[in-house]
Amino acid sequence: MTTLFDTLTLGSMTLKNRMVLAPMTRSRALGNVPNELMVKYYAQRADGGLLITEGTGPSPNGTGYARIPGIYNAAQIAGWKAVTDAVHAKGSRIVMQLMHTGRVGHPNNLPVGGALVAPSALAAPGKMYTDSQGEQAMPVPREMNEADITAAIAEFVTAAKNAIEAGFDGVELHGANGYLIEQFLNPGTNQRADGWGGTWERRNRFALEVATAVAAAIGGNRVGIRLSPHSVNQGMVEYPELEAQYAALARGLGERGLLYVHLVDHSGMGAPKPKPETFDAIRREFKGPVILCGAFDLARANEALGKNDAQLIAFGRSYLANPDLPARLQQGAALSPPDFSTLYTPGEKGYLDYPALPGSR
Repeated sequence: MTTLFDTLTLGSMTLKNRMVLAPMTRSRALGNVPNELMVKYYAQRADGGLLITEGTGPSPNGTGYARIPGIYNAAQIAGWKAVTDAVHAKGSRIVMQLMHTGRVGHPNNLPVGGALVAPSALAAPGKMYTDSQGEQAMPVPREMNEADITAAIAEFVTAAKNAIEAGFDGVELHGANGYLIEQFLNPGTNQRADGWGGTWERRNRFALEVATAVAAAIGGNRVGIRLSPHSVNQGMVEYPELEAQYAALARGLGERGLLYVHLVDHSGMGAPKPKPETFDAIRREFKGPVILCGAFDLARANEALGKNDAQLIAFGRSYLANPDLPARLQQGAALSPPDFSTLYTPGEKGYLDYPALPGSR
């Protein structure tokens, strides 16, 4: 029976185990440029088979949070190259999550020239932290016109090429958690009546065109996508045709030869539980490797792998607080709890100072 510590061939990569570092925003990239703290952070966690970076802005428009990294200029490429070199030196593989935040952000967080854009001119709920003015209501974004949409697709392509230049083994398109790709997918945020909205088929179009363009640029076997059907993050809503829409989306992604689909279950953090039928439909239609993420422990991970519900299991908060998580799980060692007060604060505290087992680094 397949277990978490078995190897896996994923595209052209050989993974030393089936553990994945889930993408987690950590807000340590001062000036939106990866730095030495981030090199150490990812290197600490490189005993996993595959690392997925924190959400990374493909353009100034897509960089809505304070201190998140980008991949749209030379300094960012150089900063990320140091990260990939460190991870590869420990025998792990790493992909970059490309996260265009869309309407989720604030002008105070955007680099010069950035603007909040979205499928429809609807503000995201809640507030956004800014370093300059603290928490601020998220403003109404500019509704994207055809030129904006074409430009955003091109930005994903350029970002993917930059990621490969920086040494990444691939990219993950962030189509989950209420960011731009999911803003197009969901009728709560996409209220267009043109070729990009109005029906679920047209709401799928942006995700599929981004996937098509990025796969054409760097190869579909280097492109994954993260999806969170039934999520309520950032104002997403439930709707009757959701299962049919995601089944068709998964089929289209499979036809484009994508590397994997990464499915997220946020119920461990208080969100509604995704419907199993939707995940089953995605698996059936995509037909390729699946990563599951959602408060897994070793027993649940091995159960999911053994049932072939997934080929890889992603760990988030437990990996954040336990840089040597693979060793701890193998040894049955106790896990350190995360310090939620330091999730997004600058500096080493709550980032590089979690303890490791003796001899595990």
